[in-house]
Amino acid sequence: MSVDKETVAKIARLARVRVDESHKEPLAKELSNILGWIEQLSELDTEGVEPMTSVVSMKLPLRDDEVTDGGYPDRVTANAPEGAHGFYAVPKVVE
Repeated sequence: MSVDKETVAKIARLARVRVDESHKEPLAKELSNILGWIEQLSELDTEGVEPMTSVVSMKLPLRDDEVTDGGYPDRVTANAPEGAHGFYAVPKVVE
């Protein structure tokens, strides 16, 4: 599959990205190369291959879900520039 300049312009318009006219041809070649690689990958026989998230089979270590420390809001907020009722007070950022 090949991509031409008009397709690049259409993709850019849909993505609301401004693409200079001088960059459309190189982008078209780059997108064509990417699609070519995807076509090559689709030719691979993946029958019987389980989906995986890592090439290394491992199980992540988990810690016990238990309360170990806390309950010191006064100590935690002691260095806050401003606080109230055990919480940090921050300036309003949304009008």
